[in-house]
Amino acid sequence: MSDLLSGARAILADAERGREWWRGVVIYEDHLLSFRDGNGDGIGDLIGLTEGLDYLAASLGVGAIWVGPCFPSPLLDTGFDVTDYEGIEPIFGDLQAFDRLVAEAHARGVRIIADYIPNHTSDQHPWFQQSRSSRENAKRDWYVWRDGRAPGEPPNNWISEVSGSSWEWDEQTGQYYLHTHLPQQPDLNWRNPEVREAMLGVLRFWLDRGVDGFRIDVAHLLMKDPELRDNPPNPNPEPNPFELQAADYYSQLHVNDRLHPDLHEVLRAINGVLGEYEGDRVAIGEIEALDWPRWAEFYGADLDELHLPFAFQLIETPWEASALAATVAELEAALPAGAWPILALGNHDRVRLASRIGPEQARVAAIALLTLRGSPCLLYGDELGMVDQEVAPERGRDTFVNYGGASHDGTRTPMPWSGAANGGFSTAPEPDLWLPVAAEYEQINVEAQLADPGSILNLYRALLSLRSRSAALSEGTYEPHAASDSHCFCYWRVAGVERKLIALNLSGEQRELAFGIGGRVAISTHRAREGRILSGALSLAANEGVVIEVSAG
Repeated sequence: MSDLLSGARAILADAERGREWWRGVVIYEDHLLSFRDGNGDGIGDLIGLTEGLDYLAASLGVGAIWVGPCFPSPLLDTGFDVTDYEGIEPIFGDLQAFDRLVAEAHARGVRIIADYIPNHTSDQHPWFQQSRSSRENAKRDWYVWRDGRAPGEPPNNWISEVSGSSWEWDEQTGQYYLHTHLPQQPDLNWRNPEVREAMLGVLRFWLDRGVDGFRIDVAHLLMKDPELRDNPPNPNPEPNPFELQAADYYSQLHVNDRLHPDLHEVLRAINGVLGEYEGDRVAIGEIEALDWPRWAEFYGADLDELHLPFAFQLIETPWEASALAATVAELEAALPAGAWPILALGNHDRVRLASRIGPEQARVAAIALLTLRGSPCLLYGDELGMVDQEVAPERGRDTFVNYGGASHDGTRTPMPWSGAANGGFSTAPEPDLWLPVAAEYEQINVEAQLADPGSILNLYRALLSLRSRSAALSEGTYEPHAASDSHCFCYWRVAGVERKLIALNLSGEQRELAFGIGGRVAISTHRAREGRILSGALSLAANEGVVIEVSAG
């Protein structure tokens, strides 16, 4: 009960300070299908997520949960193909289960962020079924339909994110419809006022049920060039190593099929709906990796668009000290006055952090994520050091591969809770699991890592605990520190008289740093070194990151 009371008090404290709750809160990305199975059918669900709240709130200490899509869906794209925006897919539960999740989370002081998927629906959605029934149907213009520019040729050259044309021929009505993703995911026409009003109504439906905000899926796609002009060729069509896209996607510069200036009007309308409700409801936007000045535009000239546009360029920064320092400096310089960033080093669409930089540097990355200025977003399982898995094609769920795209299944395997069968994720027979559990589940699981003081999970717990007690880490300023070694990324976090110095060794060799200050090692990736008193210098072990409490005066 003490955990529930402390959580409720945390919500009240933010309100009393007049600070938006989402400034500095640690957000946990729950990929619902893979987090925890509560009813024994092999698929993660709302019951399982509710059962996991004590772990998330009390053991780990997160302040908000981004709940993956749970709407009715054929699940061709793990729920991002929606057939009803105001319901719950039965394999996840029902509206009562969702309401219980919200109530139980709020009782623990944890906010709930729902997924909002405004760019496209499933082709099984009643809106699209009506739209494709005839050219005269009242909902025809709710989607983007066009004649081909010549017999057998689509309206333009746009390429979908799964490979091939973004246009699908519909034999029944003799026109093409637009789909930026799977052919079964037709794009909505946000230039139609009826579509806009219906989709803003979806926000109100879930806000009325108590959600604290939304993560907006592919927010950069909502408005396209109204003239549907071709995309120009990409003079340097190199694949992005951080993304899982089909190779032909990079053959174009995607300047006309996304990011049209009219998008900002739509985001202001979404922000306006959230402003109708009390309690600082938050809009988090999935925005593709842009240069920092353009990224900053998504806050709005008056901070009236997205509260937190994802800073994906941070994920795509090479894991090198100089590159990270430069990226953070550019982010800080571009950030509008009064705005606040959201930071992530992992995401359900990207290769897992520990697979990208290795398990030792994943511990260093934990310190970076939880001490840089902003609201950290933690992908489920990254706190355990989970790595990508090989998933046999016959067990695969990502249908993007059927159209030439890349599979995301390896990043999305089930959360391992224990060394029991199926990693404690589910009591279902193993062949019935949504995806197979990680090969390392007997060692990499919640139960085993909670019992190991030196585990990466306990490092995350220590960092979240320190962050919750530290004004410098949760809401202070960021100041770069010129490290005496080019392999180290160092910076200050400052709030009033409280100063924390963070030093990260991004190399596999020992490094000697001279700081000229005294202090104490509050947290280290090498846990036995915590509590060490410093007097002007620090010897960083290979792959070590530290948080130093600087002596006053």
